[in-house]
Amino acid sequence: MKGYVHIYTGNGKGKTTAAFGLALRASGADKKVFIAQFVKGKTYSEIKAVQNYLPQAEVKQYGKGYFIKKKPTGADIEAAQQGLNEIKALVQSESYDLIILDEIFIALHYKLISVEAVRQLITTKPANLELVLTGRYAPDEIIELADLVTEMKEVKHYYKKGVPARKGIEF
Repeated sequence: MKGYVHIYTGNGKGKTTAAFGLALRASGADKKVFIAQFVKGKTYSEIKAVQNYLPQAEVKQYGKGYFIKKKPTGADIEAAQQGLNEIKALVQSESYDLIILDEIFIALHYKLISVEAVRQLITTKPANLELVLTGRYAPDEIIELADLVTEMKEVKHYYKKGVPARKGIEF
């Protein structure tokens, strides 16, 4: 079966949720799934769910914490670079049916990794691998390589009324 490249981007809520939903669906079809979370370094509810309920899925974080309101450190860059190198090897190993690169575009936006490295990952992936990339600020040159692009658009969000992120809903 041919694998495609998906992008979930935009300023609206739901990019990671969509990707993890696809991981759930693929797992239900006995597909082997690897989820790489860039930038993030905390144990969010979706990670616990994968670890507890999806034995054919694996998740690994390549972040040192959430730095979005400050400048990334050398450790942040090193974690993202390590993640990209590990992902390259996993992609070429053909051990997985679905690989998700959650928040990869945030890593690109903050220059933790290069657009060229992501472009190369996409263009050299095995034909049967389904590859999903998420995050705000997807660059046009990566969008052009994708087979499916969904832009999450924020129309209205309760966050703007002062509602903080809620466990089990936003994290």
